[in-house]
Amino acid sequence: MNPDVYLQPPRVAQAPGEAQTLYDTLLRPQPAPAAIAQAHAWLDDRLAEADLLDCDLPSDPADLPAWLARRNAAVGEQYTAYLAERQAGGPRRYFSNRAHALFFLRGVAPTKRVDGAWLYGLSRHWQDVRYAGLITTYLEELGEGDARANHVAMYERLLAEHGCDAIEGLTDEQYVQGAIQLALAHGADCYLPEVIGFNLGYEQLPLHLLITAYEFNELGLDPYYFTVHVTGDNAHSGHARKAMDSVRQLWPVLEDGDTFAQRLRRGYLLNDLGAGTLDVIHSFDLETELCRILADKSAWGRHAHSDYCRIEGRTVNDWLQDPTQARGLLQALEKSGWLRRGAPPEESRFWKLLQSERGEMFGVFSGYEQQVLADWIADGRVPEGKGQRRLTFRASRRLRDTLLPSASALGESPANDDIVDGDIALLRARLEKAKSRADVMAELVPLIGPATHATPVGLLATRQFNRLHRTA
Repeated sequence: MNPDVYLQPPRVAQAPGEAQTLYDTLLRPQPAPAAIAQAHAWLDDRLAEADLLDCDLPSDPADLPAWLARRNAAVGEQYTAYLAERQAGGPRRYFSNRAHALFFLRGVAPTKRVDGAWLYGLSRHWQDVRYAGLITTYLEELGEGDARANHVAMYERLLAEHGCDAIEGLTDEQYVQGAIQLALAHGADCYLPEVIGFNLGYEQLPLHLLITAYEFNELGLDPYYFTVHVTGDNAHSGHARKAMDSVRQLWPVLEDGDTFAQRLRRGYLLNDLGAGTLDVIHSFDLETELCRILADKSAWGRHAHSDYCRIEGRTVNDWLQDPTQARGLLQALEKSGWLRRGAPPEESRFWKLLQSERGEMFGVFSGYEQQVLADWIADGRVPEGKGQRRLTFRASRRLRDTLLPSASALGESPANDDIVDGDIALLRARLEKAKSRADVMAELVPLIGPATHATPVGLLATRQFNRLHRTA
């Protein structure tokens, strides 16, 4: 498996929307038994699909340390070469502009919104020391109950900050990885070798993670979500090492090791299915994305405009009647002077309609949609910041921190147990009635699942579970 090579693996035919439908039915506090049964059948099909792929995983677990060392050395060499290219004046490898980076942020959101989910089903084995490393990995993905460190909450904040939290219009392939993780989450007892294999593959440090963090920072976007995975997944003491150790700890002693190895390899290869990081990045076309946005707007705006404004002799409502006319409308706006390509966005009359609080279209376009439009108007010919180099995210953060007090100075608590929440009050009442550690854990496990762990009651449950797990 090489996630940094852009290849399109063979696909087993899927019904349109199948992965997204399954994703939505599983991302609930308590998925219905029928949904879980459907997930198992769907996962079996994906495992059959994985059988068509080549695998670089060694068959003998004793060879895993050398394999891990080789992979990390190769990624390190590739990243060093990338940095040399950039220092020599080479362009960004992944993201042509901020809109491209935000397009990627939206495109991988179905996967990132269930980060760590594949390990959830193992939390029920908290008394078995062999699972300790995997459960610890899961709890760390959940930030150990700290909302600022919970990976899903972290990603949601990043999406919201840039107006990317509405992710309608994604392809079904973009839901495949998230659906796989949720299917594993609710099938750990049936798919234990596959869970371990998937975890081994997912927790390896890929080149694309390092480049994404570098280019996000360069574009003035917060890279922390990606850098925290770079540090947390390290092969020496992080999740990659725990993933390798778990394979050896859970390798069967009395059963057939060859069968276990085969199933583990299939789980490992599940990482290669669906639309991955590079698939999403390479699928971006700025004008196509802008036309998609305009087409989506047409359904809501085709009756909202008066007839006094005409573009190329046609009313705006007329242009918006047919979503397929989006590209023609864009060309008409440019021809009529409403949009000035190659100039700063502020010089376009259409842009001013979106930006001014008294503008007729203020609030119609999200932050992400405005960025797509801005970059399309600029057309790559306008230097970022009107001729001034854009500050990197880290530089702007350092500047901000010199002007504003830090969160810690304001006394903000990462784990505010005093938050007013009915679910929290109910959980505390139930925990007070618990007669044993096992009873407490039985109350906590359902609340640290993929659909609830980032909520206030889920964060509290995670903190309680983490404390008891560490002292088990």
